[in-house]
Amino acid sequence: MAELNGKPVEVDALKNLALTNYGHFTSMRVDDGRVRGLSLHMERLQRDCRTLFGTDLDPQRVRDLARRAAPSSGSVVVRVTIFDPGLDLGHPGSAGDPHVLVTSRPAFDLPLPSLRTQSAVYVRDVPSVKSVGLFGILHHRRTAQLNGFDDALFVDEQGAVSEGGTWNIGFFDGDRVIWPEADCLAGVTMRLLQQAREHDTLPVRLADIPRMQAVFATNAAVGVRAVSGVDGIAVPDNHAIIDNLRKQYMEVPGELL
Repeated sequence: MAELNGKPVEVDALKNLALTNYGHFTSMRVDDGRVRGLSLHMERLQRDCRTLFGTDLDPQRVRDLARRAAPSSGSVVVRVTIFDPGLDLGHPGSAGDPHVLVTSRPAFDLPLPSLRTQSAVYVRDVPSVKSVGLFGILHHRRTAQLNGFDDALFVDEQGAVSEGGTWNIGFFDGDRVIWPEADCLAGVTMRLLQQAREHDTLPVRLADIPRMQAVFATNAAVGVRAVSGVDGIAVPDNHAIIDNLRKQYMEVPGELL
């Protein structure tokens, strides 16, 4: 399913998005018409729209358009992409007429198998914005997969961990849940878990991972997913904290889309 401003999308309308790759989005898992953290998704879209286009976005209109892609029963992932079809590559400062592209795809059955990750030195452009510019993310994911891993884990030049390409990462040291203190996109699932339980936000380096009892990834589509390895470091993927975090996340009430 794909609609632009509530109407079936035509190829020409997407040409500018494909050629300029300027815009932002959010992806929401919709279960039986409800979304965990819906208000946070709407806040993200409003904030990023002001950052990229200097204009306000009507969250109620976005919800109305997104609802068209979500069945009343069952689970899907709805993506809302905001872009300006009239953007001029030579004068992006003139872009200020954001359109709403809504697409949907089937949701994964949960939980997913654990992830094996390969570290990569990379910081996304404007990390606080969920941008449609995915070249660096996909390049590092492809490299990791060609090397026998599932995905890439981003670190800086000093080995400080930040995030995955489309997910946040968290750690459990035996006493507390730790989220990395780093420039990254604060995901909705991460924020909901931070609200649900006590945690610390601290610098985490690759050298710290061997002492962690559990490592996990979070995003709206998969919830909480165990990480079983980083580079050559094996991490247990069956620690009780993983199930505990999943339970806490699943207990977050969904908001009606």
